Amino acid sequence: MIPSWIIIGAVTFFVALGSFFITPRDVKWFANLSRPRWLVFEPLIPVIWTVIFICGAASAYVVWEKNPGSPITWLLMALYLLVEIITVAYIPSMLRFRSLKVGEVLGLIGLISGVVLAICVLPISLMAALLLLPYLVWTPIGTYTTDELKELNPLDA
Repeated sequence: MIPSWIIIGAVTFFVALGSFFITPRDVKWFANLSRPRWLVFEPLIPVIWTVIFICGAASAYVVWEKNPGSPITWLLMALYLLVEIITVAYIPSMLRFRSLKVGEVLGLIGLISGVVLAICVLPISLMAALLLLPYLVWTPIGTYTTDELKELNPLDA
């Protein structure tokens, strides 16, 4: 039998690959947007998201190991998957539609979903909930940054 941490890690990895559904033309649009002066951490964003996805997968693993295979655990795994899909859809959707508003909406939906997930896993495991904190801290920062990009680039909002 395949260990649960391998399955959870593989699912996380393969869903995260969805962020590569972007074209050079889409990237060019985003690269040409004006950015706030304080956005000095942009080169670190891939590293930040890698850490966040690892923490999310670790959180899912902790929850799974508490009560493997139960209906509630499966529902929580579906919620973890939903949060990751929403998160991964942010960049390709925003770039494909060339709409910062799409990114902002997905960021807000991701944040709300992440809060619901954290509340649901808290009674199961404090550690699993704490592992979701990087997501819960970073998502508002990313959503706020997208809102600032909208202000600086009203034609691309």
